Amino acid sequence: MIIKNPKFEISAVSPKQYPQNDLPQIVLVGKSNVGKSSFINTMLNRKKLARTSSEPGKTRQINFYNIDNNFYFVDLPGYGYSKMSKTEQIKVGSFIEEYLSKCKNISLIIFLIDIRHLPTENDKLMYNYIIKTNKPFIIIANKADKIAITKVDNQISNLQNILNPLNDICFLPFSSERKIYTENVWDAINSFFDN
Repeated sequence: MIIKNPKFEISAVSPKQYPQNDLPQIVLVGKSNVGKSSFINTMLNRKKLARTSSEPGKTRQINFYNIDNNFYFVDLPGYGYSKMSKTEQIKVGSFIEEYLSKCKNISLIIFLIDIRHLPTENDKLMYNYIIKTNKPFIIIANKADKIAITKVDNQISNLQNILNPLNDICFLPFSSERKIYTENVWDAINSFFDN
């Protein structure tokens, strides 16, 4: 996909702050250090559109990125960040839940997990929550550059067997370093727009 003019549009914590248009929204969820910002930058072939940080848990708002006025990438705050206070965790959790339940323009949820590790309890909770939303979603196993390329397919199968034994959800590897996976992810995203 050729992206010409992606831009950060707004950060929000409540529905009145969401973009007031009908553009489809592709939502990114995952734990704090899973690499959502790097995913956005790689997919859009930009280096610094989405701010990355060496300190997980920095994103405390919902960030909307307008992609050529065709759709949004929506970056939700990461979960499972232990240094965030309980009060902050509850506050962030509530506006994430409000967004996922109230926003009418969600076309696809992209759930990012770390390809190197077994899904955490928080990952399993998020997976089950996404299923309950009845919204379409795919699962991206990020950081594929951190394991041998010969082990990627096997690890994808292992993760799918744990989270999705029915094999009815699309699982794809991804790496911000190895851009060989980007095309497959765009193909998967476009299949939801074509339906």
